[in-house]
Amino acid sequence: MAKWWLLAVTIALEVAASLSLSAAQTEPLFFVIVVVGYVGSFTLLSQVLRLGMPLGVAYGIWGASGVVLTAVLGWALLGDPLTPVMLIGIGLVVGGVLLVELGSQLATRRAAAAERVGA
Repeated sequence: MAKWWLLAVTIALEVAASLSLSAAQTEPLFFVIVVVGYVGSFTLLSQVLRLGMPLGVAYGIWGASGVVLTAVLGWALLGDPLTPVMLIGIGLVVGGVLLVELGSQLATRRAAAAERVGA
């Protein structure tokens, strides 16, 4: 369960860094948040992988969540556009990540079953 909480913090850092990029255009001090957020996010992502989360799952959730949250929060906080076509894209991204996670779980179960049969 710790790897999921750590992944959530990783995503939050990445989203904060991405949103701060916009603010840094007029307030250069926000570049501190950008650097700390991205460095922290990649550092924690490597920790998530060390805890055993498969790369495809961790990176897929991290990347897709970052896209979705940045788009929605950019709309809510910064007035960025969020069109129906963008919402469809967000839905497809979420669906893709869910399929990757389901596929990973299936592969893990199959490997465990094969191990039991071979042991």
